[in-house]
Amino acid sequence: MQKNVFIFDHPLIQHKISLLRDKNTSAKEFRELTSEISTLMGYEVTRDIPLKEVEIETPMGIAKTKVISGKKLAFVPILRAGLGMVDGMLNLVPMARVGHIGLYRDHDTLEPVEYYCKLPHDISECDVVILDPMLATAGSACDAVKFIKARGGKSIKFVCLIASREGVERLSKEHPDVGVYCAAVDEKLNDIGYIVPGLGDAGDRLFGTK
Repeated sequence: MQKNVFIFDHPLIQHKISLLRDKNTSAKEFRELTSEISTLMGYEVTRDIPLKEVEIETPMGIAKTKVISGKKLAFVPILRAGLGMVDGMLNLVPMARVGHIGLYRDHDTLEPVEYYCKLPHDISECDVVILDPMLATAGSACDAVKFIKARGGKSIKFVCLIASREGVERLSKEHPDVGVYCAAVDEKLNDIGYIVPGLGDAGDRLFGTK
């Protein structure tokens, strides 16, 4: 596995991913689990946020302590499934900015098609975290990274729930400067580009559209 790939092995994440994979999990439970897993992942994804030392007056005196240095953080979900991960991340960092990238996969070519891109105006000054539950062919992920870089983004991470080995390899090859964070890497894709065993279509399962 590539050096820039981080697989979360925390027991709570692994347990909740197992529940998420279950075909009998309802849309309500699927949304809740996705948000919970995103929050748990967020702790590690934000581990390298820079800090600065400040003085705080406590009821007992002055304490030298640390706060986030002011570096801006932006969460950018890939629509539509990435929306399911936003609230979980914002639970940790409510002051973060949120951009949106709209992509859909052409079912004939399996390539992504852009229909929307709205990012913070100062994206070049932000640490950017792209959110999408699945990293399958990596077409959408690679294009999302390109859109952000084209608008000046430099510090970028990609966070998903489940990745395919093929997707990880493609994203790492095309964008070796982008860290990939996931809970599991599955071995293969089927002939229509879905991760196997995966968890099915994350968007349909989040929003109850299938």
